Amino acid sequence: MRSEQETVRAVKRYADTVRRLCMLHLKSYHDTEDIFQTVFLKYVLSSVVFENEEHEKAWFIRVTINACRDMLRNFFRSHTVPLEEVLNQAVEMSPDHSEVLEAVLTLPVKYRDVVYLHYYEGYTAGETAKILGKNVNTVYTLLTRSRQMLREKLGGDTYE
Repeated sequence: MRSEQETVRAVKRYADTVRRLCMLHLKSYHDTEDIFQTVFLKYVLSSVVFENEEHEKAWFIRVTINACRDMLRNFFRSHTVPLEEVLNQAVEMSPDHSEVLEAVLTLPVKYRDVVYLHYYEGYTAGETAKILGKNVNTVYTLLTRSRQMLREKLGGDTYE
């Protein structure tokens, strides 16, 4: 079990990342808060020794994504939240990027994950591949396809 100091440090460092990942997957503030608590409870109870800060961050991302997927797979999940509600919350957090965020949220999950990790968290394709358990070339393909989808949704040029 981790100390209070370790836990407070981790919450300060990774709270935004965990919440953003949850919102991308779940599109619900309440579900995001549930998963947020679950992730940090797992951290407190975990005995994993991290090699460095990047290893710790990757652990948080992987645990968050897995918890979100578990919740989405839950047979008894009976409610949904309209996309407009998510966008309103996102605009409150960052009004300058609402159109792009709206387009990213409409992407299929496999594209959202790589876009988020690459553009919002700054991971390379290789690091993203390790975090998601995918081949590096698959990540490149997903990034290329997601950029094309976003260009079409946002009305940009079809060629770079």
